[in-house]
Amino acid sequence: MKSERHNKIIQLIHEQNIGTQGELADALNQAGFHVTQATVSRDIRELNLTKVTVDGRTQKYVVLQNTKTEMSDKYIRVLKEGFVSMDMAQNIIVIRTVAGMAMAVCAALDALKWHEIVGSIAGDDTIMCAVRSVEDTIKVMNRLKNVIHK
Repeated sequence: MKSERHNKIIQLIHEQNIGTQGELADALNQAGFHVTQATVSRDIRELNLTKVTVDGRTQKYVVLQNTKTEMSDKYIRVLKEGFVSMDMAQNIIVIRTVAGMAMAVCAALDALKWHEIVGSIAGDDTIMCAVRSVEDTIKVMNRLKNVIHK
C-alpha cells in the first residue's frame, strides 16, 4: 500500500502543480488513498520531495535528484531561495524562511549533514535547529551565511 501511495504521489506531483501538504492529501484522497496530513508529511520526507518556485511566486513539490553534485547544488539553491533570516538562542538556531518553504529549507540543511547540527524541525516559515554547542552554533551560522551569500 505504501509503495503504491508513493508511486501515486510521484505521478500526482508530475501531473499537477501541488504546492502544499493539504493539496497533496486532497489529491491522494480523491485518488482513493485515505491519508492524513501526518502520513503525507512522512511520505514527502521519505520520497525526498522539496518545493521549487514555478513562476517566481507559486511553489510545487518535485523529487530531488540523486546525484551528489546535483543534490548539493539543489540544496544550496533551496537554501538561497527560501532563507529570510536567522538568529540564535544559545545552541539553537531559529531560521525564518519564505512562507511555505521551511520544510524544504530544513530538508536541504539536514541533507548537508553538518556534524554540528543534532537535528531540526520545521513549521511553515520557521526552522528550529539544535546545535551541539554555542561555539558550534556560531560556526554553523557563519557557514550558512557563506553558502547563502555566494
